[in-house]
Amino acid sequence: MMRPGLTFKLSLLLACIGVIASGATGYYAYRANRTMLVSEAEQNLLTSTELLGQRFSVAIDDVAADALVLATLPSAAQLAQFDDGSGANPSRERLAKVFASFMANHPEYLQIRLIARQHYGLELIRFDRNGQSAVRVETNRLQEKGQFAYVFDTLALPPRGIYISPIAVNHEHGAHSAEGKPTLRLATPVAADDGSVVGVMVLDVDLASLLKVLQVDLPRDYQVYLANEWGDFLIHPDASQTFGFDRGRRIFMQDSFPATKPIFEQSKSAVLMNGLVRPQQAAGHVLAFIRRPFGAADGNRFIVLGLSKPLSDVLAGANLLGIRIIRMVLVSSVFAFLLAILFARALTQPLQMLAHAATHFFADHTMGALPLRRTDEIGVLARCFDRMRREIRLQLDVLHSKQHELVHLASHDALTGLPNRMLFAQKLETAIDEAAASGERLAVLFVDLDRFKQINDQFGHTVGDRVLATVARRLQAVLSERDMVARLGGDEFIVLIRGSAATDAAPGIAAGIIDSLNETLLIDGQPLVVGASIGISQYPADGTSVEMLLLNADAAMYAAKSGEHASWLRYEDLLEARRRKAGGMAVDERDGDRMEPGSDNLDAVL
Repeated sequence: MMRPGLTFKLSLLLACIGVIASGATGYYAYRANRTMLVSEAEQNLLTSTELLGQRFSVAIDDVAADALVLATLPSAAQLAQFDDGSGANPSRERLAKVFASFMANHPEYLQIRLIARQHYGLELIRFDRNGQSAVRVETNRLQEKGQFAYVFDTLALPPRGIYISPIAVNHEHGAHSAEGKPTLRLATPVAADDGSVVGVMVLDVDLASLLKVLQVDLPRDYQVYLANEWGDFLIHPDASQTFGFDRGRRIFMQDSFPATKPIFEQSKSAVLMNGLVRPQQAAGHVLAFIRRPFGAADGNRFIVLGLSKPLSDVLAGANLLGIRIIRMVLVSSVFAFLLAILFARALTQPLQMLAHAATHFFADHTMGALPLRRTDEIGVLARCFDRMRREIRLQLDVLHSKQHELVHLASHDALTGLPNRMLFAQKLETAIDEAAASGERLAVLFVDLDRFKQINDQFGHTVGDRVLATVARRLQAVLSERDMVARLGGDEFIVLIRGSAATDAAPGIAAGIIDSLNETLLIDGQPLVVGASIGISQYPADGTSVEMLLLNADAAMYAAKSGEHASWLRYEDLLEARRRKAGGMAVDERDGDRMEPGSDNLDAVL
């Protein structure tokens, strides 16, 4: 199966770059448009909310002004001071007509009442709203209201003072359709000529109707939220969320919209939210909330007013733009593919010539015709190919010599020039195979220098390295050409002795090595004595593998080093001494520095 060529890959790459660029540009434009529309909707909502809040404050002021107008009528003070509510009274009837006129012109008014200070706050005139019309309550149904806060708190105010109650659900009986509605109650004192307060003028306002009047010119898709200073919903698109405190389950605005908490903490006066940034809180809407002062200090100090608009309506224009952007990206992608193919062909044709020439050069060390006379980058590349031909042969020669050096470094110790552990293991394994076939014997001598650590610590690593190099030369001088010595690492050396007489010759060679290393070394004019301990293992008596021979020679060396005099020891002697000691036998025999089985020094090791 043929793999795609450079032309195809470059065409695909350039086309993808074009598609990604156009797609990224379109996506950025779409996202920017969405952000801009949402930001504009937030600002419009904030402006509308502030306007609605201002209208609400003005409407409250207008209601308060109406209450003051009614309270300052001469007939109101006269009735509150002298009328007991019984019998016919022309002044009462004239004032009742004024009340009826106010109710007719203000559909948001639920009640208008004149309450006397005397007679326990008796209602003298009262109009209730029943549907679209105002109904005057009959004299025998008028009630005493002196026990209500809006009466005794208002009586405590100076003339022209305004009492604004908390927004609550009206639970007073006999209020016709006003009962059960969210009500805002405003009251003002009725003062006599001498300035004494003789009664109270009370206006009850249907809050929902008032807000409908105030938002009559707002878009229909706007939704209104209203909460008191504690966060209880007073107005909510879902009526079941309102006046939760009146039903025993309080529902707070700051719980439904956590972003409004700074408003209730009075650290912010306005908050904006949208479903793009806060999808869980905004729930597909754009919202704006503001705080407005409200009521007296002993009532609700402020209200929080909010407006929301569906995010889908806000982003309707962005969705249309997104569809158009997709169409533009598709068209531009087609053009990008066509242009990429043409550009890739023009660019890769001379490169294909160079690739063909390079392929033939590596195949038969010849090079076809190259565009050497070109002055652009292709010409530079062709001339580089030409110089490469001459350099390759020179580099091949250097490479071969370096390979030989690397092979030698990989198998020899850099300090002493002796074979390292890896090469020794290979040679020993080969010697074992040959000995197994021919019946020859082998001996492995594990040499450990006795006083090298003290020399290294006292005179430094430089002197220690020279000592190791000198020890290596002495070991090579003691051994024959058939034998092999290697450095295992640190101050440890290993010797391989071949031949049928290896077993018999090993002790003599070990003794020769010890004598050689006990001779004084002169390093930088400093006489040094190294000394050594040697362990001997033999093939096949002490092992038939590289690992066993090295391990047993190492064990014999440690036994020799632990004796009273540094010496050498064969592994078979170590085993024999262990067997005799286990059988209760002890033989005290010495042969020079050699520790034979049963010696005191060997017993100390065991």
